[in-house]
Amino acid sequence: MIVRSGHSGHLSRSTKPPFGKVDEFRQGLVLQSLWHHPIPRRCIKMLVLLGLLCFFSVALSVNLHHNLEARLKHEAAAGSFPPPRQTNQHTHDPTIIRVGDTFYLYNVGEHIFIHTAPTMAGPWKHVGSVLDANAATPKGDRAVPWAPDVVYVDGTFYCFYSVSNAGCRDSAIGVATSLLPGPGGWYDHGTVIQTGRGNGSDVYPYTESNAIDPSVLVTPDGKPYLTFGSYWNGIYQIPLDQSLLSPLSTSDPDTKHLAWVPGTTSSPARNTNNLCGDSTGPHPIEGAFISYNDGYYYLWFSQGYCCNLVKTKLPSAGSEYSIRVGRSRDPRGPYVDKSGEDLTDGGGELVYGSNGDTYAPGGQGVIRIGDTDVLFYHYQNMSIGLAFSDAYLGFNPLKYVNGWPIVLA
Repeated sequence: MIVRSGHSGHLSRSTKPPFGKVDEFRQGLVLQSLWHHPIPRRCIKMLVLLGLLCFFSVALSVNLHHNLEARLKHEAAAGSFPPPRQTNQHTHDPTIIRVGDTFYLYNVGEHIFIHTAPTMAGPWKHVGSVLDANAATPKGDRAVPWAPDVVYVDGTFYCFYSVSNAGCRDSAIGVATSLLPGPGGWYDHGTVIQTGRGNGSDVYPYTESNAIDPSVLVTPDGKPYLTFGSYWNGIYQIPLDQSLLSPLSTSDPDTKHLAWVPGTTSSPARNTNNLCGDSTGPHPIEGAFISYNDGYYYLWFSQGYCCNLVKTKLPSAGSEYSIRVGRSRDPRGPYVDKSGEDLTDGGGELVYGSNGDTYAPGGQGVIRIGDTDVLFYHYQNMSIGLAFSDAYLGFNPLKYVNGWPIVLA
């Protein structure tokens, strides 16, 4: 709106100042000039509106923060979970497949560790690594790629992996293939997608996401999908081409936004930028995995803080890693929790959380053994330690009640 002043606002020299002191008169003159002059007055009103907008934005952010924190504390107090089935196997971000009578465990380690065992409980034996050298993608920690996901499709094993640096989204997801699940014979094809910097990173959703924690699903009709994401704006999904080595489209990826945590549980880190740190504060959601059971696709994810934990400075109760899920009839979503809340609005059914000495379970996946789905994950044992290398592999069978998974002892 344009506001016109009714007069010039000029005071003649003969006008007696209505103030007690000359300095007060000068201040009054400046204020009157600012109010009555059309351009400054418009600017002042704009500043007032901007101020109000900032105020309400901050108020909304604080409200989301308090609501999220209250919900997490309530869930932590109400939660009662069975302990993990023991494996005595250290791991982080595990993925497990079964080939014949042998289980294969792939996890974070130099060039992606491979372990084998006759049962989920072990004994697990380190037999080698997926890659023979550093990851082909020139980003992040190439010697120790993160969060592998291994799938078997049409006679080929695909190992998807992540390279990044903690707290930054200058990341990439790569893939290696082999005709055998064990070490040796893997070929690293390099980058599938990347965020932050590099070829294709200027296309949505790579402009606002973090390309780590891959999970690949191939539907019964043969359509492959890559689900990924960590912190920032959450978890996304894109179709892959039939080779599973690249997106179906590089210019228009047909993206679905599947899950997010709108609120935050702490303040933004200092000196954030577009690549490292989030100016809106941390949105702790990651580790997506999609399974299928009896007509529903289940989107599993880890919510909360997982790493660099210190016993004397633990996050507030319920803010540590926990395993959550939503479901959908369509692999592309939308996914909702038991109350019907969309996962992109902060929904997510709590399935497994801290209990006893078991702390911060996450990095999960699901494997079907016979007719039973089994949830596997890493967790910290509070009686042993909270270091990254202290994490253990745990697992529990699942049952479904009214279509919702429940963890069994």
